Amino acid sequence: MKFWLAIVGTALAGVAGLAFESRLALAQILPPAAQAPVPPQPAPSAGVGAAGAWDAKVAPDKASAATTLDEKQTGMVKRVSGYFNELVNLRGAFVQTGADKKRMRGKFYVKRPGRFRFDYNLPSKQIIISDGHYLAIQDLDLNNEDRVALDNTPFRLLLRKDVDLVRDARIVEAQEADDLLIVALQDKDPEAPGRIKLFLSTKPALELKEWVTTDAQGLDTRVEVFELVKSEELDQNLFKIQPLGFNKLQ
Repeated sequence: MKFWLAIVGTALAGVAGLAFESRLALAQILPPAAQAPVPPQPAPSAGVGAAGAWDAKVAPDKASAATTLDEKQTGMVKRVSGYFNELVNLRGAFVQTGADKKRMRGKFYVKRPGRFRFDYNLPSKQIIISDGHYLAIQDLDLNNEDRVALDNTPFRLLLRKDVDLVRDARIVEAQEADDLLIVALQDKDPEAPGRIKLFLSTKPALELKEWVTTDAQGLDTRVEVFELVKSEELDQNLFKIQPLGFNKLQ
């Protein structure tokens, strides 16, 4: 796990109370805009619709670093928004490549709005899971868990109930080439460092292939996804943040 050191962005470097390995695991999967952890609490009412669907608020734009989109680029970004809006259930496998080119593998599950889970293959004993309100980083070896509010992560832009990247994100790149659609975006809050770059294949249909997160130090982490299945209903229990003792027995 030493290679994770190269991936930690300055946004996470000062997070007090997080175990070292757990903090780094979060930096690998998340763009480095995640804020300080919060203790477990009842599900908040803010950002939750009448039907209980997570719908994060997006900070107002305080900077002008976005790319000025022409009509074609705007259409590209709207296609990406549409892809995530139509996404309800998704599962598959992932390969995570750090800045030093070392790899970790695992399985992931997504259930919009706001819920996802990453299970790392052995020898890692890490789980990253969001229940729609909080994101938990569990290290079964260290018997450690830390949580951040989901609203404090850039996943809010992609997994909220109503995805509109033109409206809610600062787009820094939008291009299409070789049957690939590429959109790079940042949080609208200029104090949230880093960016996420999405790669989606366009044939035979629009499909997420990978994303690359860049931290405040310019270090990249690539997450490639494959064996995607969207037609299955996913078990709600996958997205429950279980006590550490329960997970260790699994």
